[in-house]
Amino acid sequence: MKRTIVFATLVSATTLSPVHAVEAEACRAPSFSDVGWTDITATTSAAGIVLEGLGYTPEIQILSVAVTFESLRQGDTDIFLGNWMPLQEPQQKPLVDAGDIEVIRPNLEGALIGFAVPKATYDAGLKTYADIAAFQEQLGGQIYGIEAGSSANTTILKMIEEDSFGLGEFELVESSEQGMLAQVQRAIGSEDAVLFFGWRPHPMNVRYELEYLTDGDDMFGPNDGEATVLTNTRKGLSADCPNLGAFLANLAFTVEAEDIMMSYILDEGLEPRDAATRWLTENPAVLDGWLADVTTFDGEPGLAAVTTALDL
Repeated sequence: MKRTIVFATLVSATTLSPVHAVEAEACRAPSFSDVGWTDITATTSAAGIVLEGLGYTPEIQILSVAVTFESLRQGDTDIFLGNWMPLQEPQQKPLVDAGDIEVIRPNLEGALIGFAVPKATYDAGLKTYADIAAFQEQLGGQIYGIEAGSSANTTILKMIEEDSFGLGEFELVESSEQGMLAQVQRAIGSEDAVLFFGWRPHPMNVRYELEYLTDGDDMFGPNDGEATVLTNTRKGLSADCPNLGAFLANLAFTVEAEDIMMSYILDEGLEPRDAATRWLTENPAVLDGWLADVTTFDGEPGLAAVTTALDL
C-alpha cells in the first residue's frame, strides 16, 4: 500500500485567481517519489517546502525504486529526485530512450557508491574487491545491502550469482538503510569486520571511520562508483507545468548540503521536514538560484513568497 505524505499548506480559492494562474490547476499538487533513502527524503522534503511557499501542495509517496520508475512511466508519479546513475541505468535508460520519462538535470554531482568497510578492516588488508574472498570467514560470509529490489542489491546479487571476485559463497543480507547501518555500528563497536553497500553523501562517512574498496571493475559504475543523481519526471511534465519545470531545472544540491540535512535526521533525530526547514533557513542564499525566473502558482514573485513563508 502506498503511503502518501501531503505537504499541505492550503491556499484559499480567493488567493489563487484563475486570471493570474500561470499553470493549469492540475499542476498544483505534483507528486514526488521518495524511495526511503535519507538523502532523497531530505532533498524531496526541501523541494516540497519551497513549493509550498510558492503556493503548490506537493505530495510525497513512499515507493520502491522499481515501482517509482513504473509509476513515472504510467504518469502516476510526477517527479523523482533520486535517479542515481549509472547504478540505476538498467531501469532508467530504456524508459528514457522510449520517451516514457524525462531527465531534467543532475541535482547532485560528486557522489560515490560501492562496497565499504570499517577503517580497521581496511587496514587489516581488505582494500580491493579482489581481497573480499580472503576475508569470507571474518565477514561471516555476508554482505549487507539495502532494501530488496534496489539497483544496488541487484548488482550485488549478480556478483554473487556470477562468482565475481570469488563472491559465489557469500550471502546478501537485505535490509533498510537504517537496519544496515545499525549492523555496521554493532560491528564497529565490537571491532568485527563488516562489508556493506555505502555511499556518499551520507553522515555515515562522518560518523564512522570508513574506507571504500577499489578496483571493482566498474561494478557500481566507472571510477569505482562515482555517481551523479538526476531529476526524472513523467513525460511532458515541464511542458504541462512550465513554472514547476523551471524550478526543477534550477534545483541542485551539494554533497556537503546533503550530509548536513541527513545528519540532522539521523544524528539529531529531526523529522525530514524539520531538517530541511532548518537547512533552508541556515542557507537562504540557495533560494536565489533555485527560484530564478520562478513565480508562485498564481504568478507572483517566487523568491519573495518563499522568503516570507520561511520567515527569513
